[in-house]
Amino acid sequence: MRVLVCIKQVPSSSEVKVNPENGVLQRSSKDTKLNPYDEYALETALQIKAQIGGSVTAITMGAPFSADILREAYGFGVDATILLTDPAFAGADVLATSFAISQAIQVVEPFDLIVCGRQTTDGDTAQVGPALAEWLCIPHVSWVSKILDAKCDKITVEQNMGELIADATMHYPCLITVEKDIFRPRLPSYVTLKRTKNYPIKTLGLDDLPCKDVQQYGLLGSPTQVERIFPPEVNAPAETLTGSSEEVATLVYEKLNKLKLL
Repeated sequence: MRVLVCIKQVPSSSEVKVNPENGVLQRSSKDTKLNPYDEYALETALQIKAQIGGSVTAITMGAPFSADILREAYGFGVDATILLTDPAFAGADVLATSFAISQAIQVVEPFDLIVCGRQTTDGDTAQVGPALAEWLCIPHVSWVSKILDAKCDKITVEQNMGELIADATMHYPCLITVEKDIFRPRLPSYVTLKRTKNYPIKTLGLDDLPCKDVQQYGLLGSPTQVERIFPPEVNAPAETLTGSSEEVATLVYEKLNKLKLL
């Protein structure tokens, strides 16, 4: 059983810089973290591996410093990692991102199951996983809230669509995007991080992919254009209440009552 997990680095706070010319986030290694939803994807893959055996590989697309989250993925317990990086990939939208990842998958070993987090906290489109499945021409199920059964030839999942809960069974190869809390993510192990700090990270660039047409990648290959994007304004006025516990409680009550929240 070969499982691939797609992960991504995202801004670690709302204080991000934006390129005013193309609307692309300006990223650096010091202000990024592993996308929280991807922790659940990693845990899902590792749980499946523990149940039926096999291997787990993590892949990410980004700047060279994105290797940091691949090191973190080793700490979770993955067996191998892939970094897809090239200046031509910069500024990619959903279509260009999913296309680049689909191209990378074609040059490494075939995978039975691809697991993605529901969405990223910077883009919030929840579309890269399904788009990747379409490029690969494999079945997929989004919003997976539970793994009902995992076998060597197929997987059965519970899909949470808000007002409707559905069960779905797919034969491999296939792709799922998982919801938060499908499993409780483990913490990266310090012992594992230390042991794997020199483990290899397979790096792929444009020249390594089957399609080398630069027009298909990055900003050039992105049919959606950002009209306007800006960092959120930080405007959170605060008032400090002082006094004894009884006095503060009275002040809180009076203010809530005045705001008609009681």
